[in-house]
Amino acid sequence: MSDSIKHECGVAFIRLLKPLSYYQQKYGTSLYGLNKLYLLMEKQHNRGQDGAGVATIKLDIAPGKRYISRHRSMAPSAVSDIFEYIQKKFAEIQKEQPEKMQDAEWLKENVSFTGEVLLGHLRYGTHGKNSIESCHPFLRQNNWQTRNLVIAGNFNMTNVDELLQQLYDLGQHPKEKADTVTVLEKIGHFLDTENQGLFDQYKREGIDDNTEISRMIAEDLDIAKILRKSASKWDGGYTIAGICGHGDAFVMRDPAGIRPAFYYQNDEIVVAASERPALMTAFNIPLEAVKEIKPGHALIVKKNGRITEEMFSEPKEKKSCSFERIYFSRGSDADIYQERKQLGRLLCPQILKAANYDIKNTVFSFIPNTAEVAFYGMVEGVHDYIKTYQREKLLKRADKISDEELDEVLSISPRVEKIAIKDVKLRTFITQDADRGEMVAHVYDTTYGLINRGTDTLVALDDSIVRGTTLKQSILKIMDRLGPKKIVVVSSAPQIRYPDCYGIDMSRMGEFVAFEAAISLLRESGREDIIVDAYQKCKESAKLPKEQVENYVKAIYAPFTDQEISDRIAKIITPKDTNAEVQVIYQTLDNLHKACPGHLGDWYFSGDFPTPGGNKIANRAFVNWMEGNNQRAYM
Repeated sequence: MSDSIKHECGVAFIRLLKPLSYYQQKYGTSLYGLNKLYLLMEKQHNRGQDGAGVATIKLDIAPGKRYISRHRSMAPSAVSDIFEYIQKKFAEIQKEQPEKMQDAEWLKENVSFTGEVLLGHLRYGTHGKNSIESCHPFLRQNNWQTRNLVIAGNFNMTNVDELLQQLYDLGQHPKEKADTVTVLEKIGHFLDTENQGLFDQYKREGIDDNTEISRMIAEDLDIAKILRKSASKWDGGYTIAGICGHGDAFVMRDPAGIRPAFYYQNDEIVVAASERPALMTAFNIPLEAVKEIKPGHALIVKKNGRITEEMFSEPKEKKSCSFERIYFSRGSDADIYQERKQLGRLLCPQILKAANYDIKNTVFSFIPNTAEVAFYGMVEGVHDYIKTYQREKLLKRADKISDEELDEVLSISPRVEKIAIKDVKLRTFITQDADRGEMVAHVYDTTYGLINRGTDTLVALDDSIVRGTTLKQSILKIMDRLGPKKIVVVSSAPQIRYPDCYGIDMSRMGEFVAFEAAISLLRESGREDIIVDAYQKCKESAKLPKEQVENYVKAIYAPFTDQEISDRIAKIITPKDTNAEVQVIYQTLDNLHKACPGHLGDWYFSGDFPTPGGNKIANRAFVNWMEGNNQRAYM
């Protein structure tokens, strides 16, 4: 993606089902769980580079001994920093008491992070909220083991104000106005309620031994019931993992399946993660061994090792995030790889038309690095077109074609080149705006000598175009320098028109070049009344319950075809003094759904939000833009 956006946190969960001594004997280390957690987190580092955190819980530890360990980091390489911190504890033991490294029980009793339940998190921060306190896992502490709670997740709630009010009504006084706090405290409240209910029940039954009652609560705690009550009013996209202090654990997924969650289990372990390839690589397992947590369900692992997948909220129409497939998730997933190739392939008719079907004088390239797989699909599509062209040409001319003509037809092949090169080491550190603009222009470089000046069309595939800033300030400038007759910028995603409010940090309307294009077309055509009317409706809708709110921002785009908006985007992103003609092509919604049939969540393109809170957020984002308020449209 040429325009970098922040997005999608990642979770990694491991529950060891055997004693640590089992892993010491079989794998030669009591740190089997920690090693696997490190792998799961590193294999998902694409999901968060603003911070990371790890928490572990030891099972059946005697009172008075620490059983919860947690460490978080905001270092540039946060995952490595965390595990270096943990590793130092064992390095000291290896140096001074090497025999103890073979003693699993001693390690568990005496060294932190040697627990059987492990939780890791990778974080992308949003809008300046980067601090160690914002890094997951979050911890809610209590002297009762079964009332302790650790959570980490990939989530965003659209109705934080409503959820906070519910906490106030319960008599709580949250320390911060954030969805992480509301989720933690909401689950924590019902965890407390369930504990107290069981305690009172056992007392009524005549059990006076509080130690025995604590043991019984740990055994009988109904995690699914707690999650059902906690999530009853949640509106958002989420995958949330949690651990209770005594060892019960869960990984829950929102009812629309917006955020991804996968798991694997055998007789030794239960593991879950945000991405399937991470599980496959870390545990050397085949694709079919990994399962997807169903929407509205929670994977629950009791302290005794019993594993269930239980519904906590009625599943809705599945609207899994299509941006996961286009950009966020790693392309090493077999399905995602094929879907991205198909996205490129389906763009070929539009691309060939833009290039006037002149294969000989067209150079096909991509904007590194995430568009590469879609580019392979696009090139395959061009090859398919060439084969069809050759077949028709030869069939029509089979009896009279000359050797020269035959050679010319058979020699047709796409010119595939790497034109844009991202200089990842370059940093725009100069503070003055003018100087920074000059530096941004050099974030990308190019390969010279590949374009026939004044003759060639240059096709450049990107996976999505959000703001178009980097295209305008850097990429198009360096491409025009090569002297092509025409530059065709292609997005394998449709036009991004609406904010996301379920985890991706795209919350301000003014940052979308498609929105800028629609507004400029409205103003140019004297239809500013549409803008004012949409503003008034969005403003009035703020007073309504989220269930009654429509997405009134759709009216901004309604008067125009996709092509009209694409053409205006081309004008907006074309730098002054550009010699080449610039055309912009976007993926269609229909083709997006053909390529990613299992991931129909397309609200950032279509405005069709999967939860009622999404419409409210879209309207609020538009109101913020109209009023010059640059803040986020959600918490």
